[in-house]
Amino acid sequence: MLRLLPWLVTVALTVYAVVDCIQTDDSRIRNLPKVMWILLVLLFPLVGPIAWLLAGRPPKPKRGRGPSPQPRPPRGPDDDPDFLRRL
Repeated sequence: MLRLLPWLVTVALTVYAVVDCIQTDDSRIRNLPKVMWILLVLLFPLVGPIAWLLAGRPPKPKRGRGPSPQPRPPRGPDDDPDFLRRL
């Protein structure tokens, strides 16, 4: 069973990388075109997926930097300045 584990990990990593590459929008992929990434991942089973994860995948957005998307809405009527103004 332990002899099978490296093979299974390689296959799982390759399948994950191919599916992730296919689902990623063409404009967000870095360094190579999508078709080249898919070929690289499929032709080099261990090196290709690792290269995709490190160099081809779009970067994740950073948390905590930049403005928040929208301010939080008031929780109750006494926290809402518009409501209090109308009283």
